[in-house]
Amino acid sequence: MRTSFLVISGFVLLSLASSRAQAQQEIDRPPINYHTAKVADAVARLQEKIDAGEAKLQWDAKHGWLPSLMQWLDVPKSSQTLVFSKTSLQFAKITPHRPRALYFNDDVYLGTVQYGEVVEISAVDPQQGAIFYSLDQKKSETPRIRRDQGACLACHHGHRTQGVPGYLLRSVYPGSDGNPIFSLGSTTSDQTTDFRHRYGGWYVTGKHGSMRHRGNSIASEASAKSFDLEKGANLSDLSSLLRTQPYLTPHSDLVALMVLDHQTQMHNFITKASYESRQASHYDKIWNEILERPADFQAEVSKRRIAKASELLLRYMLFSGEFQLTSPVEGTSAFAEQFQALGPRDSRGRSLRDFDLQTRLMKYPCSYLIYSESYDGLPPDIRQTVGRRLDEVLSGEDTSPEFAHLSAEDRTAIREILAETKPGLFD
Repeated sequence: MRTSFLVISGFVLLSLASSRAQAQQEIDRPPINYHTAKVADAVARLQEKIDAGEAKLQWDAKHGWLPSLMQWLDVPKSSQTLVFSKTSLQFAKITPHRPRALYFNDDVYLGTVQYGEVVEISAVDPQQGAIFYSLDQKKSETPRIRRDQGACLACHHGHRTQGVPGYLLRSVYPGSDGNPIFSLGSTTSDQTTDFRHRYGGWYVTGKHGSMRHRGNSIASEASAKSFDLEKGANLSDLSSLLRTQPYLTPHSDLVALMVLDHQTQMHNFITKASYESRQASHYDKIWNEILERPADFQAEVSKRRIAKASELLLRYMLFSGEFQLTSPVEGTSAFAEQFQALGPRDSRGRSLRDFDLQTRLMKYPCSYLIYSESYDGLPPDIRQTVGRRLDEVLSGEDTSPEFAHLSAEDRTAIREILAETKPGLFD
């Protein structure tokens, strides 16, 4: 019986490895060329400045290259979140007493571990999506940020990331050593996830009333039902759980985590739409030459492919299916204030970055990543399709159930904000 189990397990692992290899081969072919096409994300641009002598990283005796990277890449320390499950590259260094620290802005993510060997870095390229890097945590006159050659994609390329190189938040049942107890299950967390299923393996500081999450708690291998949700609820101080002095702040801000819930998958949907359009155009070009059709001919299957990717992006962008908060939420750091201050704002002072935090995340439910370089870098057919569909939804022409959460006031406000702050969107 055990031999059969080992044979089956081995077959499953080989199948997973095979499918991952096939997926990586697919993105390394034209028109994507993920690993070989030149990228222009914020980290690649910083390395170019370093090479040209226009930027210089400063070593910090306590945190290595992290503070200097944050300064050059404009990543705020208030974005700090702490994850203690062993679910990342430097898992051997991570424990509930030494969690991994993550910092982020709209298109850059940084991760460090106490006594870790590298700073984990990722940035969103306008064409290729998530690009992964590392920087050795060793003092040097010539530090070099190196691009990952595929190791990160073992977790960051699959169904949890919409089938493209991307990002994900895992909520697990962590054991006392930080190892996930996968027999109890796990969740990929986003804006639609029930609050009770979020943040397992994470520290969380903030108020959330009667709602409960999995954060701040250790699981027993006996049963998921034994997981104590009350113990980790509404904490503003983590000092009883770990030493916070080694970190840039004592916080693992709840509002920052909720923004990550939205932002990580929003990046993935943008990248997915980009890949779908580029691949459809590539296949059309090949078959148009073979069948001697006009160069601009678009097959019906390509039209459907682009329409589907655009619709999935639109729905996520407008927070379709978002979990409705049943209690107000409040963070513990300056993150919410600093995030909202980034704007842009319309003539009435409204911004897509304004929080609600009473019944939903954002006051005006339309993703602020519509202003990002990655959104602007989408192929024209995707941007035109999403712009047209946005117009239909926000004008009230589309009253389908997917957008029933948007009141008439919501639609009007979002449309007015976008008309002023993103000219040409509805053209």
